[in-house]
Amino acid sequence: MIVEKIELKNGSALGLSFQMHEAPLIVIRADRGFVMCGYLDMETAGTMGDIAVKVKGVRTFDDVLKAPVVGATQEAINLGIKVGMTGKEALELMF
Repeated sequence: MIVEKIELKNGSALGLSFQMHEAPLIVIRADRGFVMCGYLDMETAGTMGDIAVKVKGVRTFDDVLKAPVVGATQEAINLGIKVGMTGKEALELMF
């Protein structure tokens, strides 16, 4: 497991990466929400009331920051997060 502090303009996020058999499971958590890889379930995040977005095809924290958001919970949308913005742009709104 890799745990890394990720410095962003609006604050520090916590990156977690756990190597599965074929690809890593990655989450980067900001103060109010998180960006997750394709392994995790958007429906569950929405049901839990989380501010969450999903990116796909990522293998590193840098990939997550650069990847386009492909899904967002209603709570994330309410913050101004939009599908198509980068993971980094979404995280900046979560502080």
